[in-house]
Amino acid sequence: MKITGVKVFLVNPAEKVRFGTGWSKNLVIVKVYTDAGIDGVGEAFATGKARTTEAAVYEYERWLKDKDPTEIIRHWHAYYRGSRYPLGTATMGALSAVEQALWDIAGKACGLPVYKMLGGPFRRKIRLYASGYLCQRSHFFAEGGTPLVQNVKATVAAGYTAMKFTPQPDDYMEKSWTQVLHDSIERVRSVREAVGDHVDICLDYHGRSFSPAEAVQLAQAIEKYRPFFLEEPALTESPESLVEVKMKTSIPIAGGERCISRDRLKEILEKRAVHVLQPEPTCNGGILETIHWAAMAELYHVSVAPHQACGPVSLMACVHIDACIPNFLIQECNVDFGSRFIQDLFPDAPRIEGGHLILSDKPGLGVTFNEAAAEKYPFKPFDRPVIVRPDGGIAWE
Repeated sequence: MKITGVKVFLVNPAEKVRFGTGWSKNLVIVKVYTDAGIDGVGEAFATGKARTTEAAVYEYERWLKDKDPTEIIRHWHAYYRGSRYPLGTATMGALSAVEQALWDIAGKACGLPVYKMLGGPFRRKIRLYASGYLCQRSHFFAEGGTPLVQNVKATVAAGYTAMKFTPQPDDYMEKSWTQVLHDSIERVRSVREAVGDHVDICLDYHGRSFSPAEAVQLAQAIEKYRPFFLEEPALTESPESLVEVKMKTSIPIAGGERCISRDRLKEILEKRAVHVLQPEPTCNGGILETIHWAAMAELYHVSVAPHQACGPVSLMACVHIDACIPNFLIQECNVDFGSRFIQDLFPDAPRIEGGHLILSDKPGLGVTFNEAAAEKYPFKPFDRPVIVRPDGGIAWE
């Protein structure tokens, strides 16, 4: 079996958002084809640099053509080491998507789900927490949506036992820190009262403050509402800042989505900067690399909760990782399987019951991408928001 080609699909749900160019982000779907009629699908991180990632995938194709797709580790190192200099997010995204697609091909060729090829299952169902699109639609979209409290109630009614939202109000950059702190406390309080004591609340600070002192103030003020974890109270670019927050609150600290290199991972673990590691398999090197990271984290008694901010392919890549690693905690889910966009492009929805995704025995990753339907959702320019402070300066995020 030989690789015959690679194709990138940039698909956009064509929904309007209140920032940047006004369009929601594109999914970067990569398919790898073989002369045996078996193809594989992967997904790269959907940043505002989709075209850059697309170009990186096609550069990778020059190495991959006519090669055996099951030589996954060899192909991984050919791209990772072959550049000589460290790869960035776009190029690591390309590597990650192709790696996932090669596992998909290998699983289909063997008639096994990827998690069984990796030594699993360690568990048979994966606990999810609703995040982003699922939990706070009104935060992102210009029309429709519901207030946060109504949305989290609907999330619980849908069976989820955990959810994640940003504690800061949407207009946080227009307010003083005193007002942001007040409003953030109120948001957390209102959600806790709305969902009760038996639902886990995860909070994503997004590393939005240059000063870890502000994150400490918020963390100490909301400890009584028992958050499951506080994500990125400081950026992973500064593990020392994460440590400062971690040492001054009882809330577990999570982070790692922006960590795309083994060197930075080593620093985060050695400095014991987080309780919960959140690798992003669409830009850190893919499935096997994330399993390696989980093994490193296990040595430091750190739990792993993979970050998931893209589409169904990225979610299923995470699920196969989750099924295998002993130190798995919980899985982020940003996918609305009830949306027409997702149903058209990805007709095989996973089985989700009681806030858990049930493992499938389908070979490979267990997800199908409808190439024909992709034409209905063409690429649209997407930019992450450039947040401008009241004084005209550019915000930290």
